[in-house]
Parts: sequence; C-alpha cells; structure tokens
Amino acid sequence: MDYIRLGNTGLKVSRICLGCMSFGNSKTGTLAWALGEEQARPIIQKALEGGLNFFDTANVYSAGTSEEITGRALKDFAKREEVVLATKVHGGMGPGPNQHGLSRKAILQEIDHSLKRLGVDYVDLYQIHRFDPETPMEETLQALHDVVRAGKARYLGASSMHAWQFTKMLDLAERNGWTKFVSMQNHYNLIYREEEREMMGLCRAEGIGVIPWSPLARGRVARPWGEVSTARAKNDPFSHNLYGPSLESDRQVVEHLAVLSKKRGLPMAQVALAWLMGKPGVTAPILGITQLRHLEEGLAALSVRLSEEEIKGLEESYIPHAIAGFN
Repeated sequence: MDYIRLGNTGLKVSRICLGCMSFGNSKTGTLAWALGEEQARPIIQKALEGGLNFFDTANVYSAGTSEEITGRALKDFAKREEVVLATKVHGGMGPGPNQHGLSRKAILQEIDHSLKRLGVDYVDLYQIHRFDPETPMEETLQALHDVVRAGKARYLGASSMHAWQFTKMLDLAERNGWTKFVSMQNHYNLIYREEEREMMGLCRAEGIGVIPWSPLARGRVARPWGEVSTARAKNDPFSHNLYGPSLESDRQVVEHLAVLSKKRGLPMAQVALAWLMGKPGVTAPILGITQLRHLEEGLAALSVRLSEEEIKGLEESYIPHAIAGFN
C-alpha cells in the first residue's frame, strides 16, 4: 500500500479510502442495498489487511448505523492510532428543524452523537457533507473550529459545493484564525469531470487534499455499458439522479474503457481507478464496497499505470455535463 499526505498536512492516508456508506441496515435505513454488520465486517477486516488506513462514513448513512458498524469493526480489528477515521455532518437526522444543516447547534450536537456511535473520543477528519445556504458561513466555521479546539476532531474537510463557496470559506477561516479545511470530497470520475473546471485547480493551489466520491460512477465505469450486475445498481435512486438520462458521450467513454481494459487484460474498475489516481491533486478515491472482489480490484489498481495515449483515448469523448451531486 502507498501512503500520501492529505493535502498540506502531515497526516498520511492510504491511496484508497474505504467508503462505509455501503454498511448499515437495509430494513431501517434508506438504502435497500446496504450490507448488515455480518457482511460488512469481513470487508473492513480485509481492507485493513490490505493496508488501507482511511475510512469514511457519515452520520446520515443508514441513520447512524454505518457509524456504529464501522466503529465496532475498527475497534476489534485495529488500534485507534493506526486508522484515519472520517465522518460527516449536514444531512437530516430527525424531523426537527435543528436536526440538519450546519448551524452551531446542529454541528455541536451531531459531533457528539457521531463520536458515541463510532465509540471513539475523536475523529481524524470531520467534514461538512454539503454547503448550507441557510446558515452564515461564519457560524459554521466557528462551530467547526470549536470542535477541533475541544479535541473532538483533528482536521476539517468539506464536500461537494461550488468553488466560489469553498474559496470564501477558506478565506473567512484564514482571516479569523479559525481551523481551515484540509480536504475536499467531491464528485469526480471518468464520466463526470466538471470538477476539473474550477475545484481541482483551487484545491491544488491551496494545498487541499482531494478524496473523490463515486470514483466508479456508481459502477457505470466498472462494467460494460448498460449492464446492471449488483443489488446497489438496481436499488440506488440517487445514482439515477446523478447519471440519468445518460449522454451518448458517456456510452462512448465506457465503451472505450472496455476496449482498453480488454487490451490490458484488466477489469474495467482497475483502469478507471488508475485514471483517477493519476490526476493531479487526487489523494485517495473513496471506494464503496459491497463485494470483496471489488476491494481486491481497487487494491490492484494501485499498480496500474496508463500511458499518455491511453489517457487521451479515455478522455476524448467526454462532453460537459450539468452539475450533479451538490444537493
């Protein structure tokens, strides 16, 4: 396993992050394809054995069950100081008007709830899951700073938003002496590259680590075009919001990927991940796993190197897309 600094920090993370949204309770949560604890634990254990030290979850995943499963498994299979544990705040955790968003009240109550579910005293990376237009940026940033000062988080991260919003938050934090964001978790893959317009350049300029979510486009770049092979692919409405209706250019990208993968004798997922990890500024794609073979393919992608000609071929059919994933 290769390890890399997260942005300009001294924190070192594995080149692949295990996304734990796949773990939860399909009966009480909102994800019909979520794996229960018995199915999730072998995946987490295998990830640790493969050298992964970076694990990402969120309070809203399966209404907190993902945090509980992840926390118990990491406690059983690893020492706390060996892992980099990340979670997020923003999504609705109840019907009340203060049980979502990035107000001071929401942030301070949700960090405590997340720590309890995870069974830890602190998280390594505390991230705002989305931008909250209803809360002043100053309120959000000062509350997050207080979370760090209280020892409940070591670093702060952000997720999908416009580059101008992220720029303003970085500037406000610096001018007020508050803890700055060190990472950006954004939507980025072979068939969604809109982040290359502004956000990727901003992150490189500011020394922000990039940890893309949906690096395989919900499996669309991991299998032949139009093929649906997993329970998640069949029961993930958010996926349809992100990628449907598909553009003709998406099909062309995926078909070119399939040809290259066959030529290289590699699974499509390995080639797609190798392309992403080779992009300037990318620290660690967040890989959601529902089958152990997916983890094995992800680990194998670390040794794949693409030529300039191969990269050009993968990229040449792409055309601009509507912004997706900010809400």
